[in-house]
Amino acid sequence: MSDLFQFNGAKGTGWSQPDPMIKNAYDTIPSSLRRSNLPRWPRASEPELVRHYTWLSQRNFGIDTGFYPLGSCTMKHNPRLNERIVQLPGIDRIHPLQPDHQIQGLLSIYYEMQEMLEVCSGMDQVTLQPVAGAQGEFTAIRCIQEYHRSRGQENRNKVIVPDSAHGTNPASAAMCGYDIVEIPSASNGCLDLDALRAAVGDDTAAMMITNPSTLGIFEPEIAEAAEIVHNAGGQMYYDGANFNAILGKTDPGRMGFDAVHYNLHKTFSQPHGGGGPGSGPIGVKSHLADFLPAPIADRESIDGDGVTGDGYRYFWRDPSRTIGKVQQWHGNAGAVVRAWAFYRRYGYELERMSEHAVLNANYLRHRIMNPDSDTLNSIPVMPKDGAPAEIVKHEFTLNMTPLKETIGVTGKDVAKRLLDYGYMAPTLYFPQIVPECLMFEPTETESKDVLDKFAEDFLKILTEDPEIVKTAPHDTKVRRVDEVLAARSLVLRHPLNDE
Repeated sequence: MSDLFQFNGAKGTGWSQPDPMIKNAYDTIPSSLRRSNLPRWPRASEPELVRHYTWLSQRNFGIDTGFYPLGSCTMKHNPRLNERIVQLPGIDRIHPLQPDHQIQGLLSIYYEMQEMLEVCSGMDQVTLQPVAGAQGEFTAIRCIQEYHRSRGQENRNKVIVPDSAHGTNPASAAMCGYDIVEIPSASNGCLDLDALRAAVGDDTAAMMITNPSTLGIFEPEIAEAAEIVHNAGGQMYYDGANFNAILGKTDPGRMGFDAVHYNLHKTFSQPHGGGGPGSGPIGVKSHLADFLPAPIADRESIDGDGVTGDGYRYFWRDPSRTIGKVQQWHGNAGAVVRAWAFYRRYGYELERMSEHAVLNANYLRHRIMNPDSDTLNSIPVMPKDGAPAEIVKHEFTLNMTPLKETIGVTGKDVAKRLLDYGYMAPTLYFPQIVPECLMFEPTETESKDVLDKFAEDFLKILTEDPEIVKTAPHDTKVRRVDEVLAARSLVLRHPLNDE
């Protein structure tokens, strides 16, 4: 807490509260529910409160602060127009329990968003209910699980996951009670079909995979992989975290997938990070549709306030088939509306989004891996690329092992030093199949000038005094922390509550 924001702000008078509407209202509360002591909340005046949060904002880094090349997270600029739309009174001042005929505007947005996601993914039905990508994974796997149970195949208790998968994939499947079968990648970084053939069987429930992979490589044999899994009676699940690399070019339906989740907050421009807000809708093929959580937005005749006509409503599925609700209401409305606004603004031009994302990733990778001769001669050992493919999609990895072995500078050291240069660090040590890994995703919203400057600064760090790099960051509000101590001695209580 800053010095600007003291416990007894304005001597405890920096707040106001109206008198209760009911006389002696406190006496109507059962004694067992009453507080014995007043909460030790700070009392602050408006200027003190504004100064405190402004002070906090100056200690943070975000996409509005600088370049944010966080691999796999797609931290790109979010158009401010989307914020204006989501704050319109007809959108942000409604309640999820209002009758359908009073929220036709929002229901029409939900309905259009479902249809747009169906089209761009090659799926037959979409639900907008999950409020995070990981929750979308869990929801899709639960639908697959109920599908197998409906066919009397409860023996299918294994989910196949490549070693390059996002960590949430095996976690989501494990939460559904499945055993995880990890298969290694081939030497070229792609899915090993022989390993897949050896892994599938009568107990295979599904395979979870993202394409392009976390190495930024598109799986050229994905259709054959889907055939192998389907022939064994399993289902194919598409992790949509990297969906922004293929939009308009291909879709999971064509690749042979049965279910997919979408990260609306990544692909379709929605502020996110630090745990939210997110939105992770799922789409499925028709044979899985009955198992989706309810409700979904539908279009048909409605009757309300004496008016009958075409409109939108919430459709509730057969309770004997659906997996039930996975979220309190009907999805993260704000995130859905922002994504809908982005989608409606660009439409078919979203194909250019994917093209620019791929172009920027390959350009930045080329700039880093092919420095000019003077710079190259001053670098002790140029780091080896983590991805063997010549062309990547939206992101790429670097193997920093040669630098570590030569001068003792690790990938983490380089990442920390980038903070001093005004950048957010790239993803560190993921995917784990790349030793000493740094993972970059420049996104489609960054300019060539930004990428050129970042490449120059990155290469400059490799030529610096190793001790400067190993003790970085030097110019941030907080210096390098003891990560082991922080993990083992986690402080979850506010100092005011320590009594």
